[in-house]
Amino acid sequence: MSTEIRFYHLERSTLDQALPLIVSKAYEKGHKLIIRTANTKETKRLSDALWSFNEGSFLPHGTEKDPSSENQPILFATEANNQNNADVLILTAGQALHPADKDFALICDIFDGAQEEQLQAARTRWKALKDKNAYTLSYFQQNERGGWEKKA
Repeated sequence: MSTEIRFYHLERSTLDQALPLIVSKAYEKGHKLIIRTANTKETKRLSDALWSFNEGSFLPHGTEKDPSSENQPILFATEANNQNNADVLILTAGQALHPADKDFALICDIFDGAQEEQLQAARTRWKALKDKNAYTLSYFQQNERGGWEKKA
């Protein structure tokens, strides 16, 4: 099984706005997720975004430090691990792939196109992964309405 890596190029939304929608769709399809963040400050901010994005929905989640982290369907982590046996990994703000990440069925690399550093880093990651030819790659860019269009 080849791991699929999807690049999500934010143009109309912030990560805090887009992440809950992406997570919600994956969770509704029965996936278990790991969201790898840069640090605990980002974890807190994005966790708050999941709690508050929609009054009518509930996205159960926790962090790698929670005593029952292995039971969480959505788990925030700053380290490369898979405590909850997730099949989907979401990378934020340029988090690097690790060798063990090949065991995920789907990896979503979300980056902010308004931040030149993140845009250039994503291009570098895309090229490196394409050169390896070990993954199925796709690229989605936000359209004017904030929806996703597959560009590659």
